[in-house]
Amino acid sequence: MTKSTLEKFIPYIVLSFIGIVFFLPLLWILFASFDPHATVSLRIPRTISVENFTSVLTDKTNQRSLLIGVFLSLGQSFITVVAATLAAYPLSRYQLKYKKPFLLTILFMTSLPITAVMVPVYQLFMFLNLHDSLLGTMLFLASSSLPYAIWMTKNFMDAVPLVLEESAWIDGASVLKGLQKIVAPLMIPGICTVAIFTFTLSWGNFFVPYILIQSPEKLPASVTIYQFFGQYGLVEYGKLAAFSLIYTIPPIILYMISQRFMSEGFNFGGATKG
Repeated sequence: MTKSTLEKFIPYIVLSFIGIVFFLPLLWILFASFDPHATVSLRIPRTISVENFTSVLTDKTNQRSLLIGVFLSLGQSFITVVAATLAAYPLSRYQLKYKKPFLLTILFMTSLPITAVMVPVYQLFMFLNLHDSLLGTMLFLASSSLPYAIWMTKNFMDAVPLVLEESAWIDGASVLKGLQKIVAPLMIPGICTVAIFTFTLSWGNFFVPYILIQSPEKLPASVTIYQFFGQYGLVEYGKLAAFSLIYTIPPIILYMISQRFMSEGFNFGGATKG
């Protein structure tokens, strides 16, 4: 094998190795979830059983935590998408005096780690009596994901031609009506992207609900998954794998629903609307 041929294969070898490293944990989850005697080792189960899934799904605590997780993530995603669309509109359409510094501030806030603000946020929640509140937690999750959502939404909105809105304005539509009837339908792929991004961030967020929610019956699935790590190093690997597999279903369902809109891309069929 010549040196040039070897250089061509090296990237594929490296990428294949990385793919295997990421694939093995997923394979362990799949095998262990159907293994009633699962261990930390990756192995094909001797007997395939749904005992782990039955135990997880019939537990009232797990059912409640999954529903709470869906409620928090969907609510946070909806609030973020609406707020980001309204905030991104003037940034995309108007020449504001402090537009560039504001955008740079938003960009800086996207890199701010959530752990850096949790102490003052917790004190604020205690002062406002919002601690141990699902609604308060949802609002904070929405506000923490809003900077990145505004930045993404603004970029998507820039792709919608202003001339379409101007035609609607000539026909008597207000700015808000133009945003609702013209801009929003044409940037559905962008809205779906922002919704999936914010939902995934909230769905997998452990730190925020762990700090802001004290009642065990209000904890989402991202926190209650740690119940399978018992005391003295004992871990229920089978149930942990089954719960982890179930835990991945909501983001996949959301992506499948949104994929139909995202695959269409940006189309300007709205230009023919009367």
